[in-house]
Amino acid sequence: MARLSFVLTIIAVTLACVLAEETYSTRYDNVDIDGVLSNEKLRMQYYNCFMDTAPCKTADAKFFKGVIGEALQTQCKKCSEKQKALLDRMADWYTKNKPEQWDAFVRKTVEDALKKKGY
Repeated sequence: MARLSFVLTIIAVTLACVLAEETYSTRYDNVDIDGVLSNEKLRMQYYNCFMDTAPCKTADAKFFKGVIGEALQTQCKKCSEKQKALLDRMADWYTKNKPEQWDAFVRKTVEDALKKKGY
């Protein structure tokens, strides 16, 4: 009986490890995305950070810069529900209001991914 219990414990732990998906930190999930998007100066700070044309001025900008490319490429596989909503809101705003900036951002994200993979 002890062996069966041990085997079941091993199976349960293994299954838990397999099912556990890595996710991004939720530390910055409460960013006021509408506040950022409606403030041109702040929006441009984030955009320039993401485009590598200016330094990232805040910890949340640095964090999102580090994950946004992968998040876009994987359709937010590792995102929390709040992060998915933030990314959707940002993509929606940019495609409606600044499509040329959105296109440039997507191009840069693809180029960065290809460089990372050695293409």
